[in-house]
Amino acid sequence: MSILVVAAAGIIALVEQSKAQPNPIIMIGAIGVFMYGMYKLMKKIPSKNEDNDDTEI
Repeated sequence: MSILVVAAAGIIALVEQSKAQPNPIIMIGAIGVFMYGMYKLMKKIPSKNEDNDDTEI
């Protein structure tokens, strides 16, 4: 999933939210695509604590 698709879904959700009568189907779809894209992006970034040993107290 492209970063552009994730950004577009976030922008669509924000624009739809600003309307007087937002369409809930569009809101749910845009937020769902945005959250899924962010999940895939965060899986690629390593954790800061990944290399630490648990034996340290």
